[in-house]
Amino acid sequence: MRVVSLFSGAGGLDLGFKMAGHDVVWANDLYEDAVHTYQKNIGDHIILEDVRKISADEIPDCDIVIGGFPCQGFSVANTKRHIGDERNELYKQLIRVIEDKRPKFFLAENVKGLTNLGKGEVFKMILSDFEHLGYKVLYRILNAADYGVPQTRLRVIIVGVRRDIDWEYEFPKATHSQDGRDGLSAWVNVSDALKGLPDPDSENNIPNHTYSKYKLNINGYIGHRLLDPDKPAPTVTARGDNRGGVVILPHPNGQRRMSCRELATVQSFPVDYEFAGNNSSIYRQIGNAVPPLLAYAVAKQFNEYTDSKGV
Repeated sequence: MRVVSLFSGAGGLDLGFKMAGHDVVWANDLYEDAVHTYQKNIGDHIILEDVRKISADEIPDCDIVIGGFPCQGFSVANTKRHIGDERNELYKQLIRVIEDKRPKFFLAENVKGLTNLGKGEVFKMILSDFEHLGYKVLYRILNAADYGVPQTRLRVIIVGVRRDIDWEYEFPKATHSQDGRDGLSAWVNVSDALKGLPDPDSENNIPNHTYSKYKLNINGYIGHRLLDPDKPAPTVTARGDNRGGVVILPHPNGQRRMSCRELATVQSFPVDYEFAGNNSSIYRQIGNAVPPLLAYAVAKQFNEYTDSKGV
């Protein structure tokens, strides 16, 4: 399928769609470092611009519009979130593009906290807005760990199928389970996920294998909790900014922060996926990304679609 991607960031969602065999023909983001990362790894079809300044005429026709719209206003990690947060309005840009381009499908991703904001009223409004565009809308909260990502990351996936399309999207079945039950593989633990990476302080040629020297103080708060090496990592966050103060998961050894490469591995990015910017920027890009393996799981379900002409 021809894919248009909004709020593309460093490209985690787009990479998953490419892994599933789809063709991302146009992408957009406002964050310059993330755009450079995208260009390094995926392609030059990404536009660095505020989506609100881009006319629908500048966006090519497509089969599906995808977007992990900015979630800081929704996230349960943001204790100051509220219904009036202007960042909560950015999903309306996704609405605008879908309304203008009329793709067969759309797929939107966000944090689980979106579903309970305003006692669930905000989520109902969002679903209603999508439905009024003429789409059959369904959603499900998926755990990235159930799809081979070494991280317990809960995300809500919203899928729309245009009402004139005689096809039903089915959410992917889990490939992994917590204890390896039901004939599935066990969740990938963080220790196994990182064991192929050398010590970042040793001589190596692995891109982005450097880490924040900010002192690790184990006190139970986010970014200061010991990791259980025999379990998937907790959710990677994007709290903080480019000047520092980004909340980074500690390494399972409890002696230092994870390197950028280690954190990217926890998000299921390939080891040769190279990020642009300083460490704080890279940590932020990784924290904001959709894990490619989760993206692949939801993207490959569209491969089951054929229209009346067998296309």
